[in-house]
Amino acid sequence: MAHQKPGEPRKLRTSVKGPLMFSAFWAVLAFVAVLIFASGGSSRTPRFDLAFTGGGIAFIVTLVIAAMLSMSYKDNAEHLGKGSGVNLSSKRPSGHGGYPARPDSDAGGAPDATRDGDPL
Repeated sequence: MAHQKPGEPRKLRTSVKGPLMFSAFWAVLAFVAVLIFASGGSSRTPRFDLAFTGGGIAFIVTLVIAAMLSMSYKDNAEHLGKGSGVNLSSKRPSGHGGYPARPDSDAGGAPDATRDGDPL
């Protein structure tokens, strides 16, 4: 909401239209399904009371779920996508095991077991 500029339309994720369309779709689907299956066949009268009840319940439940999911959405921080992990770029592959290759050795690999002649 902080990125909203006055006069510009909202994105589908932050607007009210997206969750309403999503909920309306599932409500219509539930309405049709309950209308068909609750009647018990074509020779009986359709059960519109159960169909409206099922459609209303589906609309409310999906609208609440969509609203909770849209409220919990948060963009990642900028520093998370910069690549501070092990071997994230194939342009500069590291040595074996994710450790950088030693400059004094032809083979990359794990760091030395000793540092300055002393065991670790």
